[in-house]
Amino acid sequence: MKVSNIKDIDKFFQVVDSCVGRVELVTGEGDRLNLKSKLSQYVSLANIFSCGEIPELEIIASEKEDVDRLLNFMMNG
Repeated sequence: MKVSNIKDIDKFFQVVDSCVGRVELVTGEGDRLNLKSKLSQYVSLANIFSCGEIPELEIIASEKEDVDRLLNFMMNG
């Protein structure tokens, strides 16, 4: 799923941390980074977050309930 215009980065990571399955960020090169890893969160996304907002990301969640959780965040904040 593509997510865009994430303005509350802390809340986004809280939602990711609450997911029960794997949540991955797909890079422009096609690599998949585990977003549940704090190291991946801070190191791999540092450039994106430097402006304080995430314009667009491709996220893959392994569990349907996690997809629903992420969609709810995107719709309701």
